[in-house]
Amino acid sequence: MKLTKKQKKTAEMLEGFVQPATAADAIKKLQEIAKETSKFNETVEFHARLGIDVRQADQQIRSTTVLPAGLGKTIRVAVVAKGAKATEAKDAGADFYGEDDLIDKIAGGWFEFDTLIATPDMMGALGKIGRVLGPKGLMPNPKTGTVTLDIARAVKDAKAGKVEFRADKQGMIHVPIGKVQFAEKDLMVNFSTLADAILKAKPSAAKGTYVKSAYIATTMGPGIKLDPKNIAAEIKEFVS
Repeated sequence: MKLTKKQKKTAEMLEGFVQPATAADAIKKLQEIAKETSKFNETVEFHARLGIDVRQADQQIRSTTVLPAGLGKTIRVAVVAKGAKATEAKDAGADFYGEDDLIDKIAGGWFEFDTLIATPDMMGALGKIGRVLGPKGLMPNPKTGTVTLDIARAVKDAKAGKVEFRADKQGMIHVPIGKVQFAEKDLMVNFSTLADAILKAKPSAAKGTYVKSAYIATTMGPGIKLDPKNIAAEIKEFVS
């Protein structure tokens, strides 16, 4: 298959680059490549294959962490709550808030938001549109902090760059860590925060090697392989 001009340039810039690489070297190289080949501010992503059996209830992984440097985009937050909690959502900076009226709007096909937060008392009503929210990954869940009475904190965390990491059926995790035009240090801080959270989420029932493989990639760029054995040591500098 004939390579495109961009693919040829990428291959040239990766020539001689040793893999597996450190996360710092991977990020630096991806930024260099994007600068030469990309016309937009690509998202930088972390991908990992974990040594877990997701068929077992005690080995499923689903959690969240707040990336210190944010995601480089505006997060639109919608909150389903009543009375004082709706007011709390407004005061915390939620873009949209309401109760049955907001649920009806979503049921009608409106999805102009990135994160949906709800108070526990509204989950029964939200359950009616679970089949619509679920496939889009928008259904509030206590495990991710999106079903809560602390609405103000949930809204502020979402706005600040809260990301969810969840192992799929193959035990893979795919999470954005920022934009390629971020400062290198900001991407390292975000990567380290995420990697630390994933390492701490290791199920006690999981045996053998936990992180089997790991890559950092950009939206339209290459994936650079990391050495899973070095991740814990590398992130110490950036995680307090």
